[in-house]
Amino acid sequence: MALLEVKDLQVYYGMIQALKGISFEVGQGEVIALIGANGAGKTTTLHAVTGLLPKKAGTVTLGGRDITKIPPHKIVEMGMAHVPEGRRVFAHLSVYQNLKMGAYIRREKEEFSRNLEMVYQKFPRLKERRNQPAGTLSGGEQQMLAMGRALMSQPKILLMDEPSMGLSPIFVNEIFKIIEEVSAAGTTVLLVEQNAKKALSIADRAYVLETGNIVLSGNARELLNDESIKKAYLGE
Repeated sequence: MALLEVKDLQVYYGMIQALKGISFEVGQGEVIALIGANGAGKTTTLHAVTGLLPKKAGTVTLGGRDITKIPPHKIVEMGMAHVPEGRRVFAHLSVYQNLKMGAYIRREKEEFSRNLEMVYQKFPRLKERRNQPAGTLSGGEQQMLAMGRALMSQPKILLMDEPSMGLSPIFVNEIFKIIEEVSAAGTTVLLVEQNAKKALSIADRAYVLETGNIVLSGNARELLNDESIKKAYLGE
């Protein structure tokens, strides 16, 4: 059974239809990439799935439960975490305080300590800078913090929006390596990413969005070698 199932999702911004009835699913343990040009509807899809945007029609199911009309904070409690585009860390709070914010649904002290240790192991830089204000971190470190904060809630599925945006190639490689590690440790990942080549290289399957429609889907490796995809998204 799919962990996340989206059926006939329609979203409007005023009179403009941003998503035109898209359907896709994410299986337990998969890394799924959503690729497409700017304005294709990728971020809108994530916002609709996580409850941040109202849906005109369609359903979203998580682990067999209909979450279409459930508010975002309740969806987090049900096991979904969202790493937003642009990182959105709390700049004036310390690294540690940001991570603590991510764990607000984890009440037990032991569980919090365990999760914090796990995040510090994955991101040693965050441990070194734990008392620094998050706003003083580099872009790559802020991206790590945004990921670490999301992982503090022990999500079943992690939704990531443009994790490589604005990062140097070294940080991009590091972030993608961590996404693979997170997946290997059992967390399902839905990844929205401009860097289609990078996304397809670590994903199991992918969906291609064009102006609010899914126009193509399939095995990520096959799409990576597809001539039309190479031309449109891989700059080849």
